[in-house]
Amino acid sequence: MGPTASGKTAVAQELTLRFPLEIVSVDSAQVFIGMDIGTAKPDRATLKKFPHHLIDLVTPEEAYSAARFRADALRVMAGITARGKIPLLAGGTMLYFKALREGLSDLPQADAGLRREIDAEAARRGWPALHAELARLDPEAAARLTPTDAQRIQRALEVVRLTGAPLAASLARREAAPLPYRPIQLALLPSDRAVLHQRIAQRFDAMLDAGLIDEVTALRRKYRLHPGLPSMRCVGYRQVWDCLEGTLDRAALREKGIAATRQLAKRQLTWLRSWPETLAFDCLAPDLAEQVRRATAEALA
Repeated sequence: MGPTASGKTAVAQELTLRFPLEIVSVDSAQVFIGMDIGTAKPDRATLKKFPHHLIDLVTPEEAYSAARFRADALRVMAGITARGKIPLLAGGTMLYFKALREGLSDLPQADAGLRREIDAEAARRGWPALHAELARLDPEAAARLTPTDAQRIQRALEVVRLTGAPLAASLARREAAPLPYRPIQLALLPSDRAVLHQRIAQRFDAMLDAGLIDEVTALRRKYRLHPGLPSMRCVGYRQVWDCLEGTLDRAALREKGIAATRQLAKRQLTWLRSWPETLAFDCLAPDLAEQVRRATAEALA
């Protein structure tokens, strides 16, 4: 586990060379077909050498949930163990890790019609106004969100409108489904956040140079997309969408894309620092892969 640009993929690949492991992606953006550059998805040559489970599962027109991830992950993990190997879950979508480890809360299923209604309200009034409405209906949920966190504001409002109760009431009703494995939890954390920020900027520039704008342009031609879809809310894609709509120029796209990625990393680090029973490693250490290899060997002994 680790924030974006912490080197998770490289370490995971190194571990598969040393131990009988198969990689399971824990990335809510890499599930989308055709979204390759902006998600830092391994290229075909890499995937041939280091196969990954749970990437390229749905089109950008579709949604993919934590519940579906848990079911898919448990299915592929069972197959991996049946082959005499060990699942290596690698990624930065902390909600997916939490769902896998702890089970799922009793949240209502997504309501497409209600989501369209909320999106239409946001288009008229703006997400800060809907955040203010959420603060009136569910102060606890609103306090955890920024006024521009569209996806989470939408979901919290959806739950409140569907159930008539705060989000916490549904979260408290958790399905009893313990993970049928003994997890070894390894976290890659930066000793210097400024260096991580430099990596984030360099990686976003590399994505732009590799053709991220062209990738989103092609996706818009191929699929019926709109900015409210989970795929187009992914960091990077959201900013490119605005650029293609003419509301951001190239310089602002770069600035906002890097800023959004840094905010994502901040949220990931907040999750990780409160995660129980975790072995932490400095993701900036020159011998990171060797440190993780030794810890893995000891844990598996």
